[in-house]
Amino acid sequence: MRLSTRNQLTGTVASIEDGSVMSIVKVDLDGGQQITASITRDAVADLGLTVGAPVTALVKSTEVMIGVDS
Repeated sequence: MRLSTRNQLTGTVASIEDGSVMSIVKVDLDGGQQITASITRDAVADLGLTVGAPVTALVKSTEVMIGVDS
């Protein structure tokens, strides 16, 4: 599959926390960092996500904000 999304981060599913409708999926990225996604429980099931599964996180955003302590 080819996608227009430029920010494609590969990693492994670290954890899945199911809520009533949404799931919180944490992914350990190959670079040693972690990213969190909120997706529907149906999406978790449709994708067959399990802890330890290899995945690609696709990030599409119009803004990136940075903050510092002053």
